[in-house]
Amino acid sequence: MEQTRKHQRRGIQNLSGWLMMLPGLLLFVFFVWEPLLESIRLSLFHAQGMRLIKFVGLDNYITVLNHPDFFAAIRNTFLYTLWSLLIGFFVPMVLAVLINEIRRGQSFFKIGIYLPSIVPGMAMVFMWGFILRPGSTGILNILLNYVGVEPQPWLTNPNWTIPLIIIILTWKGAGATTLLYIAGLQGIDPELYEAAIIDGAGILKRIRHITIPQIYNLARTLLVLQIIAVFQILYEPLVLTNGGPNNASISIMQLVFKYAFEKYDYPKAAAVSVIVSTILVILTSLYSKLNKAKEY
Repeated sequence: MEQTRKHQRRGIQNLSGWLMMLPGLLLFVFFVWEPLLESIRLSLFHAQGMRLIKFVGLDNYITVLNHPDFFAAIRNTFLYTLWSLLIGFFVPMVLAVLINEIRRGQSFFKIGIYLPSIVPGMAMVFMWGFILRPGSTGILNILLNYVGVEPQPWLTNPNWTIPLIIIILTWKGAGATTLLYIAGLQGIDPELYEAAIIDGAGILKRIRHITIPQIYNLARTLLVLQIIAVFQILYEPLVLTNGGPNNASISIMQLVFKYAFEKYDYPKAAAVSVIVSTILVILTSLYSKLNKAKEY
């Protein structure tokens, strides 16, 4: 009898949990799975606008893969991701540690560092476009002219384009990530630092042996989110360089944009989107497996 009651209570608890999760699950299915499955279906057809005409199997994927811009877009997207890890991943962490060490005026620095995050994305891109404009009319070149430096090509130099765009992205998004790291740092038990100081540990040793291990899980999560976000970079290269010069900054999502909104070829745009999703799933799975292997 007692066992029956326990099973009934457990069943009620499970049912209540599922009922609480149901709205979130429905939204997830509607906004994530349904568009993904529809994109897969659309990519297998020839269409006129959004009206499906004929089933063509993998023809759209073959056409996309053979397009000369595809491998340039894939290469650049991986370069964006690599540069974002070299430039943008550690900047918020360093800023968080520095701000956390400040004893007075923390709020001022938190507000100041978060301000770029509230600037509308398109306004930010246009602002940096004016700053980095090549020739004598760019704001940065005007300032450099006062110290005797000749005007630089900036975004028209294919070797500088991707790193400069990543610097712009870092300026825009580092503040919000920094606040997350600060929240993680403030959750660390102060007694750990006090014990380390008593033992004579300097700031570098405290960061290495206390700070980094304590925020490791947070950093790992933010790393995955950053890779996913940067892999889908679109309007920065689209507005600043339109993918140039000579496809030096075209991204894979810009290729989706061109197929969908310039050529109105939605099945090929869907095919590229499915390829992007597949790559991200593979990268995330590999990263998860590597981390599990390290834990064991």
